[in-house]
Amino acid sequence: MEHPFFGLDDTGAPAPLRIRLDGAALLSNYHALAKFSEGATGAAVKADGYGLGAREIVARLADAGCEDFFVAHWGEATKLADVIDPAQLSVLNGVQDADVAYALALGAKPVLNTPAQVARWRNAGGGLCDVMLNTGMNRLGIGEDDLTSDLLDGLDIDIVMSHLASADEDSWQNESQLDLFIEMSDAIPARRQSLANSAGIMLGADYHFDLTRPGLALYGGVPCDDLRESIRQVAHLEAQVLQVSQITAGDVVGYNATFEAERDMRTAIVSIGYADGYLRAFSNVGGAHFEGAALPVLGRVSMDLLILDATEASGIDEGDWVVVDYSLPTASRLTGLSQYELLTGLSGRFHRYWVD
Repeated sequence: MEHPFFGLDDTGAPAPLRIRLDGAALLSNYHALAKFSEGATGAAVKADGYGLGAREIVARLADAGCEDFFVAHWGEATKLADVIDPAQLSVLNGVQDADVAYALALGAKPVLNTPAQVARWRNAGGGLCDVMLNTGMNRLGIGEDDLTSDLLDGLDIDIVMSHLASADEDSWQNESQLDLFIEMSDAIPARRQSLANSAGIMLGADYHFDLTRPGLALYGGVPCDDLRESIRQVAHLEAQVLQVSQITAGDVVGYNATFEAERDMRTAIVSIGYADGYLRAFSNVGGAHFEGAALPVLGRVSMDLLILDATEASGIDEGDWVVVDYSLPTASRLTGLSQYELLTGLSGRFHRYWVD
């Protein structure tokens, strides 16, 4: 049965694999997180919206009332500058010498992470900016020892922020970071304070401040159990059947013969593999569905191909489409990979399309 929608890749050629993106689920997740935040809620849209397409995500979230967006690189900000006011964009990786003129022309906000970045922005006559504080993650951010009384003088600071390292765990580090953030940020003349990511939102009102910055949970990830009932899957992987075959008991399939049939079986070979981000960790544990029938993965995932047990899918045929099981928390449990990796690792070979 031919699917009514046949995607095209970025060359205009037919695409044998695609990601169906659920716009209603995206907005449902945003509204759920905003409700838990009890206030302003921004969105991390770095890495091209965690691999799902930042331009469409930003447009949809902006229509839903989101006003603050966070990217990693200046190039990411540039790609969004015609979708929203660039002043709504914060560039988390800061500003180096080569970035200054570009940043000033673009109008997005640098998130200043070091005393050198502060001086660089100030000396360039830079305007509105954000400031990152290091409260214990020891990644990006100005540390307590560097935060002198006059370090930030002359800056027009919108958001002072920090990043929680262990919000997805019941960890002593959360309260430690909260206390240090309050101590450091209260002396900074910023318009707003921000600390909580997706999991941090569920740590309670003390962590919310003026703005929360969810990322993973917007896109269907579940970073903590408290969000499990509230977050809906956004990305649904679909792959085309290239061949349907019959194997008999004793036959082996795939590289290194890691699966041996114990009975006669039908198999469906579909167009998806680890080059697309469907990784070898799914070998013999992943699955797909076709018209309600479960299709377990047989053998090792190949670079471009996947072998499925189609015995129970009597109507499946060459040219049909299967839905690959890709609930992020379930896929993470099966493979041991983080939900972040599973989402951001999906390749550009997928045609991405939105449904509401």
